[in-house]
Amino acid sequence: MINTLIVIGAFTAMECTAWLAHKYLMHGALWFLHHDHHQRDDGDFFEKNDYFFVIFATPGIACLGVGVAQGFNYWFWIGLGITIYGFTYFLVHDIFIHQRFKMFRNTESAYLKAIRRAHKMHHKHLGKNEGECFGMLWVPLKYYREARKTTAK
Repeated sequence: MINTLIVIGAFTAMECTAWLAHKYLMHGALWFLHHDHHQRDDGDFFEKNDYFFVIFATPGIACLGVGVAQGFNYWFWIGLGITIYGFTYFLVHDIFIHQRFKMFRNTESAYLKAIRRAHKMHHKHLGKNEGECFGMLWVPLKYYREARKTTAK
């Protein structure tokens, strides 16, 4: 039970970490890596923004490695939570929202529609110091309420 709570805690902490990193690093000092995600003009499959996959995967891999070396202690479970968040991010952000792979295009889920709308609102701002909705899984309630109105019952 404690290991499950550690995984859930690490996953939740990653959403907070991702929000902070997105707002203050990706739209700050690391804008040079993130800007092409907002201003796509070349049609390439990969973008400089994809380096964040490696940046964010590193702590998860390190925690998994240390945890395995120390007999599957709490570091392993923290690393697992971080890794599950990374996989979720890939599914939601890259596949569902940006359609890098043409899957999961349609949904009647108000929650998923709210995530997609909030992300779209984030991307309408093209500048470094602009924008809203920096999270991935937690979005302002106004987007959820909007989505519920348009969702078939």
